[in-house]
Amino acid sequence: MLNRQQAPDFKQVSTINFIQAAESKLQNNVPVFTVYSGEQDLVRLEFIFSNVNWDLQKPLQAIAVNAMLNSGTAQRTAKEIAEQIDFYGAFFQTEYVQDQSSVTLYTLNKHLAAVLPIVKDVISHSQFPQHELDIYIQNQKQKLQVNLKKNDVLSRKEFAHALFGNTAYGVDIQAGHYDALQRDDLVAYFKLAYAPNNCTIIASGKFEEESFKLLDEQFGQNWESSNAVKNKFSFAETEKQSIYREKAEALQSAIRIGKIAINRTHEDFAGLQILNTVLGGYFGSRLMANIREDKGYTYGIGSGISSLHDAGYFFIATEVGADVCADALKEIYKEIEIIKNELISEEELDLVRNYMLGSMLGSLENVFSHADKFKNIYFTGLGYDYYQKYIQTVKTITAEELQQLANKYFITEDFTEVIIGKK
Repeated sequence: MLNRQQAPDFKQVSTINFIQAAESKLQNNVPVFTVYSGEQDLVRLEFIFSNVNWDLQKPLQAIAVNAMLNSGTAQRTAKEIAEQIDFYGAFFQTEYVQDQSSVTLYTLNKHLAAVLPIVKDVISHSQFPQHELDIYIQNQKQKLQVNLKKNDVLSRKEFAHALFGNTAYGVDIQAGHYDALQRDDLVAYFKLAYAPNNCTIIASGKFEEESFKLLDEQFGQNWESSNAVKNKFSFAETEKQSIYREKAEALQSAIRIGKIAINRTHEDFAGLQILNTVLGGYFGSRLMANIREDKGYTYGIGSGISSLHDAGYFFIATEVGADVCADALKEIYKEIEIIKNELISEEELDLVRNYMLGSMLGSLENVFSHADKFKNIYFTGLGYDYYQKYIQTVKTITAEELQQLANKYFITEDFTEVIIGKK
């Protein structure tokens, strides 16, 4: 009989297998990476474009163009695009992040021939009608006005700007930036960025030879190249900044602490992720145990390491009761000092190892997840051996090595500290 009063033994994940991407090219040399699974008659096509020609005077160009891609072409209105995509049971979305903009299509294979011409029309012939732009500006300004009343949003904006300044990673967007949007500028940026020589296509799911031929027919020809320059930024270590924006009526204060750090390409990245998990990277972390469970200062607190193309950064973020903000800060810094001066126990380290390996295994729930893992390495110039090294580091890193990383990267004298509310 199974004894349900006794917890099962921990078993470390032994192997994690990845569905690796296979590369091919369209007639115009656009690279296509296929992550194949034939289990379901479904395919996801991602058209990924690097953000280009950064202009501080026009910081919203890439964001607005991506958001308005499906607002109308010479052949189709925004309504017609939506209705035709819906008719075939497909799903179409756009997404902007600091380094790239993407267009993603989910569709059944049997409808691929019907929906690809619609996507091609959007990607190569978007018009950005003035009336749609006016609506977009109005909506975004209202959204910004609401967000600027939220302490956590303000702390995130102030923190990014303090670290990365007036780059795509840190520019401080204001309502005036939306007012300055011009249709001609969007059309010009669209022609530069959404071009075949700036495109990578990632196909995942049941994407077979016939599907590739359909893709090549639409996107392998009659698509004009451009001379756009991919965004490239460089950052020096920033000095400690203390930013405080008082809100006398605030019941909670938003705290964000951290500094510029390393990204995925650095040899210390895997180890630093393990260290971060111990400190604040999961529900059982030290920051959660102290600030939430023991002190009751917050509903949630966490830390993380974000990897961008040209930089990385470490951060701790939370919202605490305004009356305990100062005490919460003391406890946060206390936990950092403990992790720098005391070795992590084997019991805690084993728990974190199991959590991280289990999380990675759990994140590979379907073929689209495998494609996402491929994107993480491809766009940073890494290979699949990155994951093997990562897994090996999680399994073998010692408490002494983690302590060395803590003293190397958790230099609190260099941390930027942002508080919005009361302290």
